[in-house]
Amino acid sequence: MEEISPKKSELKKSCVNCGAELIYAPGTTELKCDYCGYTEEIRPSQSEIEELELKSYLEKMGSLSHSEEISMLHCKNCGANQHIEENYKSLACVYCGSPLIIEDAYTEEWILPGAVLPFQINQQKAHQIFKNWVNSLWFAPNNLKKAAIDPQNTKGLYAPFWTFDAQLYANYSGQRGEYYYVSKTVGSGKNKRTVQERRTRWYPASGSVSGFVDDTLIKASNQKNGVIPAKIARWNLQLLKPFDSSYLSGFITEKYTIPLLEGHKASNEVAESIALTWAKRDIGGDTQRVSSIDVKLSDETFKHILLPVYISTYRFKGKRYNFYVNGQSGIISGDRPYSFWKIFFLVLFLIFAIAIIILISS
Repeated sequence: MEEISPKKSELKKSCVNCGAELIYAPGTTELKCDYCGYTEEIRPSQSEIEELELKSYLEKMGSLSHSEEISMLHCKNCGANQHIEENYKSLACVYCGSPLIIEDAYTEEWILPGAVLPFQINQQKAHQIFKNWVNSLWFAPNNLKKAAIDPQNTKGLYAPFWTFDAQLYANYSGQRGEYYYVSKTVGSGKNKRTVQERRTRWYPASGSVSGFVDDTLIKASNQKNGVIPAKIARWNLQLLKPFDSSYLSGFITEKYTIPLLEGHKASNEVAESIALTWAKRDIGGDTQRVSSIDVKLSDETFKHILLPVYISTYRFKGKRYNFYVNGQSGIISGDRPYSFWKIFFLVLFLIFAIAIIILISS
């Protein structure tokens, strides 16, 4: 009988002392046993982060050499597809908290990640950032700070993204604007005065720009709710490591739901924006108009990468709120409740203060 090798994205390591699963320790290059404290170094990959040729993937939608099956659970509430490690005892959607049923697990093909950005802060640190954030909120209900929010609800997620590289070349035509000023008299009588009015002389301009567009980052998943805010969606991609499943151990991995083709279309829009910026810089002058631009991309490559974020949902007075912490930088963004009475009394105080000022000045 043919031996089936384990999937690269689902390899697990056991503790040599007690047999428990080893979990990646954020901010290190180690796997750690939460039961006995044993640690094991993650061996540095000898391979480089590989850029995959885009054209062949768009034609074949993934060659077998860089794809595999992964077991997934689908959230029927928000649509997220996630692979949850065995050590999670409570199966709940990382985005919306809805229960996931292990019997609903299925396997499907995915393009194997080419790189991963390991977590740099652990769950306890992420939850402390959340508590500090709650304490700093203006107009928050007093009871919010006392709310019993379980740290175990804060889960680490590797979110999927596409990155695209390309050589960009663009021809453009437009106008270069140069400012000049003329004196103009305005007003009459005692209010008569001379001012400088700015005007623009326009000159025709055309030319070409070229350069390398590196690591255009495009999100690779969509949900009905629980979308990662743009405020925290910034990572230092220079710290990406070649994909190693060891970094995924103990965390949830989300599968992309935005196909490569759609991600590529979004990256083309970014490339056109970059070309427009380059063209305006090339035109020079004080201001610019670009009437037409023809953008061509060549030598296009891409990567499927996984980026770290902590996600949690918490309930306050029966309503669900989400918050997110960047797993590399610790930047936080989240939904929060407001105290009606705090805002009401502030507005009342401001109205009273304005009324006093008016009475004094009249």
